[in-house]
Amino acid sequence: MLLFVYGTLREGEVGHSELGTAPCIARGVRTEPCYELIDLGEYPALVEGGHQAVVGDLYEVGDALLPQLDAYEDAPGLYQRKTLRIGEHDAQCYLLPREHAPDAPRIASGDWRKR
Repeated sequence: MLLFVYGTLREGEVGHSELGTAPCIARGVRTEPCYELIDLGEYPALVEGGHQAVVGDLYEVGDALLPQLDAYEDAPGLYQRKTLRIGEHDAQCYLLPREHAPDAPRIASGDWRKR
């Protein structure tokens, strides 16, 4: 399955090693402009209901890796793993319900690396 990563799981970020040897399929892709990327300090969160296209990368992830990634992202506790459309692909992504951070600052560029 494809996984869209937009924050600490991206290459060069602190959590990238969690992806192990999962191959990157595409870098610098964008979501549809219906989200917001918010800054929670040490990591970002993608929330539904905005007007922003968020930048990230697509990885091919095997089912065996999902429990480890879910634990890293605290899903389904804090984050929820959902399917979203990235170009012509359906990809899983970790989204934060807005009520968990209602007043968090928005990352205007939509790119965690350009915060």
